[in-house]
Amino acid sequence: MKIPKHVAFILDGNGRWAQERGLSRSKGHEEGYKNLRTLSKYILNKGVKVFSIYAFSTENFGRSKEEVDVLMNLILVGVKKYAKELAEENIKIVFSGIRGYPLPKEIITVMDEVEEKTSNNTRGILNICLNYDGQQEIVDASNKLVEEVNNGTLKLPITKDIFNKYLYQELPPIDLLIRTSAENRLSGFMLWQASYAEFYFPKTYFPDFKEKDFDIALEEYNKRDRRFGKIKED
Repeated sequence: MKIPKHVAFILDGNGRWAQERGLSRSKGHEEGYKNLRTLSKYILNKGVKVFSIYAFSTENFGRSKEEVDVLMNLILVGVKKYAKELAEENIKIVFSGIRGYPLPKEIITVMDEVEEKTSNNTRGILNICLNYDGQQEIVDASNKLVEEVNNGTLKLPITKDIFNKYLYQELPPIDLLIRTSAENRLSGFMLWQASYAEFYFPKTYFPDFKEKDFDIALEEYNKRDRRFGKIKED
């Protein structure tokens, strides 16, 4: 079986999972976090080299203060525990997104500490997209490039490989992108990196998406004919 090098996940459906059970949306996020801890280890142990997750978008700050506060606390506590567990398994942790307001300063501090502590790990990469917007990532990269061209530290022409180095993280392209809960859209997630990704949209809410469901996604991925714009000769 072919194992994708880079798998990306939009962790969708936590709130709806909880509401359908008469629970608070916050409880759904807690269950989603518990599932992520188990599932991420399984995915990386399958041989996936890069695992990207959409943890929190810039637009998510528009939700209720109660829900945002719960999510920020989950992220703060979760990243600390996550980092310790994955560091022991030689996994490098990086973050993609805007490191500034309205992200709490204590979360930014933890992000910096985690990246530093895991920077030399080599078995795989967990990329956490936090306060993230894919269009803004491309804009920010473009602004950096323009600045360096203007001050003479970078020469034209700009290639795709050069542009990739100016994104929040220099990562390989996404091979398989999964969004749970049957929503068939990207919502601004890793737009540059997903240009030739295979998309998989299961109806399952994320708290119920288990290891067996990922195996089914891998089977589907292996059925895809990835031609990258070319035509395979007989």
